[in-house]
Amino acid sequence: MEKSGKTVSRREFFRKFGKQVGGVGVGAFLVQVARPSLAAANSLKKYGMVIDTNRCIGCHGCTIACISENNVPDGHYRSWVKIMNKGSYPNVSTHFLPRLCNNCEDAPCLNLCPTGATYRTHEDGVVHVDRQICVGCRICVVACPYGSRFVNPITHTADKCDFCYHRITRGLQPACVDACTGRARIFGDMNDPESDVSRYLENHSTQRLRADLDTRPKVHYVNADEYIMGPDYSRLLAGRSS
Repeated sequence: MEKSGKTVSRREFFRKFGKQVGGVGVGAFLVQVARPSLAAANSLKKYGMVIDTNRCIGCHGCTIACISENNVPDGHYRSWVKIMNKGSYPNVSTHFLPRLCNNCEDAPCLNLCPTGATYRTHEDGVVHVDRQICVGCRICVVACPYGSRFVNPITHTADKCDFCYHRITRGLQPACVDACTGRARIFGDMNDPESDVSRYLENHSTQRLRADLDTRPKVHYVNADEYIMGPDYSRLLAGRSS
């Protein structure tokens, strides 16, 4: 895997961080360190996922599989399903929106990481967190517009979905894909026109969360309701399920 070899100790980082911030909040610091977007370099593969909401039954099997596979601490999630009700009685409908890190091609978390702990593997475009470098500053958590990152209370470093990288590099599917009862998740190499995910994208109209931000998410949705994909994105950040 190709990544930065630079390491920064926690003490050294916070010493420099304190000098730069000088008592201002994290939001102000983000403005100071913001720089031009770093678009993903051309990679041999481009792993991505399509989630067909027509097939999702809200069973949370993906969430449980992810927690078990990745040893996710209680109260935190790499993958979850947002459940939302739409309308007024008696005309009420329930909608499911499976969520995970979008592994964006132009990821704000990567662009703003001050230590280089967040990086992208060139060979497949997946965004990772190097726990040996991460100092738990939470800048990437704040920078992610999708609420897909958290600080792991056990490792004290940033955590998120990486498409079960330890599995896909061995030719397996992500745990959430294998566990999906309705087969709502289709994963694979979007650079391969013959892959299942490429064929699904070719044959279905899809949407992406907050496309207006131009982060180029690699998670696509089929038939996601406009109410939960719409401009009031705060509804999706108020908890992992409701």
